[in-house]
Amino acid sequence: MNVIDDEGRLFGAVNVVDALVVLFVVAVIVAGAALVFGGDPEPEPEVETTYATLDVGATQPYIVESISEGDTYSPTDDSTLRITDVYLAPQGGNTRVHLRVALEGTLNDQGSLVYANAPPRLGRTLDITTDRYEITGQIRDVGDDDALEREQQGVVLSTRLDAVEAQNVAAGDEIRLGGRTVARIENVTRYATGRPDQRRLFVAVTLDAQRQRNGLRFGGQPLRRGQTLTLETEQYRLNGRIEQVGGDLTLGETTTRTATMRIGEVRDSFADVIQAGMVERVGETTVARVTEVVSVEPSLIIATGSEDASVNVVDHPINRDVMLRVQLQLRETPAGLAFKGEQIRQGSTVNLDLGTVTVDATVVAIEQ
Repeated sequence: MNVIDDEGRLFGAVNVVDALVVLFVVAVIVAGAALVFGGDPEPEPEVETTYATLDVGATQPYIVESISEGDTYSPTDDSTLRITDVYLAPQGGNTRVHLRVALEGTLNDQGSLVYANAPPRLGRTLDITTDRYEITGQIRDVGDDDALEREQQGVVLSTRLDAVEAQNVAAGDEIRLGGRTVARIENVTRYATGRPDQRRLFVAVTLDAQRQRNGLRFGGQPLRRGQTLTLETEQYRLNGRIEQVGGDLTLGETTTRTATMRIGEVRDSFADVIQAGMVERVGETTVARVTEVVSVEPSLIIATGSEDASVNVVDHPINRDVMLRVQLQLRETPAGLAFKGEQIRQGSTVNLDLGTVTVDATVVAIEQ
C-alpha cells in the first residue's frame, strides 16, 4: 500500500496538507506550553542558619515580660529571626536584655549568609517586631551555638541599710526579672554601726552571670572586687560593693585576738556602766567581749595662760578616759585583719554595741 495515493492522501485517508497543518498546530501548542510553564524549574536558593547575640540594652519591665524563646520575625520573604535564648540582669531600675537568635537567610555569591539584605556583621542593628512588642538590638557575637554562655557565680557584697529594712534580707530570697530568677541570697551577716538606725551587711549571693570575651558580667558590670551591684526585691534594695568573687562565699578565716582600746572623754556616769563581761553578738556569734576594764581616769584639760603663754594641764571634772581589753573575732583577708567587715589596725576606730551601751573605741594595740 502506497503511503501517499494518487489523490495526495496520506495512507488513503488524510490529505497531506491537512496533516501538515495539524502537525504545525500541535507544535505551536507544545511550544506555548513550554513558555507558559517555564520548562525545567530554577533551583531554589540555598538557605543557611547562623546564630548571633543581640544586646538589647536596658529595657522596660513590661516589655521584658513579653519576650520569650521561640518568638520569630521575618523582615523579608527569605529572612527569618528566631529567639533561642534570653538572658536578663538588673540595670538602673530597668532590665538589661541579651538575646541569642537564629538568623536564617540565603547565601550570596561570596558564600556569606544574607539576612535582611546584608550579612549579620558585628555591630549591626537588628529589629524584632512581634504582635506583642518591638525592640532593637546590636549584634555582639556570631557563632554556631544556639544558647548564651552563662555561669552561676557566687559573690559577697557589703552594704549599709536601714536597720528595719536590713531585717528583711534573708537567705533564700530570689531576685526575679521577667519571671526568671537572676540571683539568689545564700546567707546574710548583719553588724551594728555607729548609728542605731543602720546596719552593715555582708551578703553572699549567687548570680546568673553571662560570660563574655572579657570575663563574667552581670547587669553590664564586670564581676570583680570593688565593683558595685544593685539587687532589688519587693522588700528591699541592695546597692552593694563586691568584696569577693568565687570561693566559699566567706570573708576569710576567723581568728580571735585581744585588743587594747581607748574610749576618750565620756561622762563619768557612762564610764561606770562599762564592765568586764559585756559582749556584742551577731546572731548566736560573739564578735566582741570586754575582758577587762584596765583603767578609768579623768580626761585632761589643757589650758594656756593668756599673759605668760604658760600651759596648764588639769583633770576634767566630769569626763573620763577608759582603757579596755577586748577579745575580738576578726577575719583574715588579703588586705589584713577585719572586724565586722572593716579593716582594723592600730589607730582604727571601731564601734562596739555592748547591749546596754554603744561606744566608739580607738585601737591602741592588737596582740599577736
